Amino acid sequence: MRFNEIFQSLNWEETSKSIYTKTSLEVERALNASERTLEDFKALISPAAAPYLERMAKLSQELTLKRFGNTIQMYVPLYLSNECNNICTYCGFSYDNKVKRKTLSAMEIMEEVAVIKEMGYQHVLLVTGEANQTVHTDYFKKVLDLIRPHFAHISMEVQPLDLADYQELTPYGLNTVLIYQETYHEEDYKKHHPKGKKSNFQYRLDTPDRLGEAVIHKMGLGVLIGLEDWRTDSFFTAVHLDYLEKKYWKSKYSISFPRLRPFSGGLEPKVAMNDRELVQLICAYRLFNEEVELSISTRESVSFRNHIIKLGITSISAGSKTNPGGYAVEPQSLEQFEISDERTAPEIAEMIHKQGYEAVWKDWDLSLMK
Repeated sequence: MRFNEIFQSLNWEETSKSIYTKTSLEVERALNASERTLEDFKALISPAAAPYLERMAKLSQELTLKRFGNTIQMYVPLYLSNECNNICTYCGFSYDNKVKRKTLSAMEIMEEVAVIKEMGYQHVLLVTGEANQTVHTDYFKKVLDLIRPHFAHISMEVQPLDLADYQELTPYGLNTVLIYQETYHEEDYKKHHPKGKKSNFQYRLDTPDRLGEAVIHKMGLGVLIGLEDWRTDSFFTAVHLDYLEKKYWKSKYSISFPRLRPFSGGLEPKVAMNDRELVQLICAYRLFNEEVELSISTRESVSFRNHIIKLGITSISAGSKTNPGGYAVEPQSLEQFEISDERTAPEIAEMIHKQGYEAVWKDWDLSLMK
């Protein structure tokens, strides 16, 4: 069985109705459970759970400390290219957005790496648009080969690839792949991705299965919060996570919470999510799954990121640039989206320290993959 079979058995409208009709009794049952089910997760993300947020946060903190200790992993994105063949309604790199396109050369990549290393980072996330003619498997091999000596942990957030591609890249030091479905609402997905390979909903949905078959060390899931109803989309993500953990048990998993952010000519969220609701969602994931890593980016505000540290988050970015060459080569080039927290990495590390936590720059080494 692959995830598509499970996905096809679920109905969006029925799932949404089930979430929105959960009662306080079902929320309390979920909070008191020793092991929580997908039905419990529905209750925890439902409107009925809102009055229980303080209790959820306390439980989430306890579970996170038990599993991860008082540590927060630090990572930083390195944007390699803004070239893209897709039209996506929410992205600054969209093919129909008339901006200057750039793909970093080897020399430019090393200029960026030098700045990132000065910031203290050992965990880097490589990001590109989806342009198969320029940022393809051979390009990724060259990049990984180039930067591998400089980082302990390398992640990628690029276009979905075939199984053979992932199998080719892992020997080059690829540790983690992030692949966000954007939304599990198939019809609305098509509206937001009218052109390009990304318009193939099924191929994207199948990507985590290919990653599992490639025995990738870790994969990251998530949706773009704001494209569709966040509660229903998050439940589908939880179903996907549950399936993957059971089938591809050798891999680790993470969840991210990107809320739709402005960009040049950008899209307004269809469904807004306030800060309390995002806290509720983060806590619900932790109560549902003690093992999953939970990540928050610089999309979020200073105040929000300060307060979320103790409530379930295990990794955080800082000092991020969301444009190719943003650290050294072309600091003024177009960003994929606007960041909200512009504090430096040392400032974030100090904030983490003041809350009694440790900022971890390296908790993995590529030599462990040998």
